[in-house]
Amino acid sequence: MIRSPRAWALEQNDRRIVFASGPEATMFAESRPFRVAQHRLPAWKAVLPIGGHAELLQPGRPMVAAPGLVVPPQLAHTCGATSPYIALFVDSWLLPSRPGPIRLGAGEVRRLLAALGTPDSDGPGTCVDLAAGYAELRTLAGRPSPLDPRVAHAVHLCTWHDPDIPITSIAMEVGLSAPRLRALARQDLGITLARLRRWGRLRTAINDLPHSTAALAAATAGFADQAHLTRTARDFIGRTPASLRRAEA
Repeated sequence: MIRSPRAWALEQNDRRIVFASGPEATMFAESRPFRVAQHRLPAWKAVLPIGGHAELLQPGRPMVAAPGLVVPPQLAHTCGATSPYIALFVDSWLLPSRPGPIRLGAGEVRRLLAALGTPDSDGPGTCVDLAAGYAELRTLAGRPSPLDPRVAHAVHLCTWHDPDIPITSIAMEVGLSAPRLRALARQDLGITLARLRRWGRLRTAINDLPHSTAALAAATAGFADQAHLTRTARDFIGRTPASLRRAEA
């Protein structure tokens, strides 16, 4: 069922999945426990179990378990939830930089779920309040430093407005050379503009999955082919596009 251009919900046997995306955050929720493979997401991720706990494992380090976890961008890790959960993704520049994951207490998880409009075990709908969820997350993690306006303009174009526009064209718009813009963006964001562009395309492709084939969703989002979409999904979120639509063994 599609409620808006950037939100959908699917019911499949005993499984319900919901996706929603907006300027402040992107959300994926599932009505059962799930674990994802090692990945490096170019955004913040808040894992909010509904009744269980979250687990995170970094290579060579002990497992971290808590009622909820906030994972910083570009951290190589595997993670999972022992119950139905919400995963809230927030772009890297919307929260202050931190070196490692943030443990959330049960009360903090409840406040985040309530802000999103999911106070109980029923899980979210497509009318989830992403702006309120982000605002509550920011009270826990802090306010970020403002971006250089030239970097902010480049990020907007790459991730939301026109992901196909060349970096050289963006650099000309803001009065910088392309190498200088790339370096400034990497300094302010900790992530390359090319990687952020792929993240924007992945969100677009996932939004199209329920009413499109994976190949068509990949083409519409600007990926070279379906295999490119699958590799990006594994790299960024630790799972394949197919796993977002059907149960896996």
